[in-house]
Amino acid sequence: MRRVIIRYKVKPDRVSENEKLVRAVYEELHQARPAGFRYATFRLDDGQTFVHLASQETEDGSNPLSGIAAFGRFQQDIADRCEEPPQVTEMHEIGSYHLFGGEPGAS
Repeated sequence: MRRVIIRYKVKPDRVSENEKLVRAVYEELHQARPAGFRYATFRLDDGQTFVHLASQETEDGSNPLSGIAAFGRFQQDIADRCEEPPQVTEMHEIGSYHLFGGEPGAS
């Protein structure tokens, strides 16, 4: 199992473009419904910082996003869109409540 948090800050004039690209990824994910994958994206109060949470529990360890065409388009010019580039940090769960599914109270 792999859980990561990705954080980056886009240029002010590229926020709506980034949101549109992210929404397209979700549209395709909802159609593809990859097993063993959970994913969420948030925009922080500053209006420019985005945070993605991903939990990958695929049997073969592959990342389902690699098969999502919209994700490829999202990544294409990410460096140009960003004021601060994406930083990927591995997360090690101590506890959670329904964040990545499961039964109430399970960690």
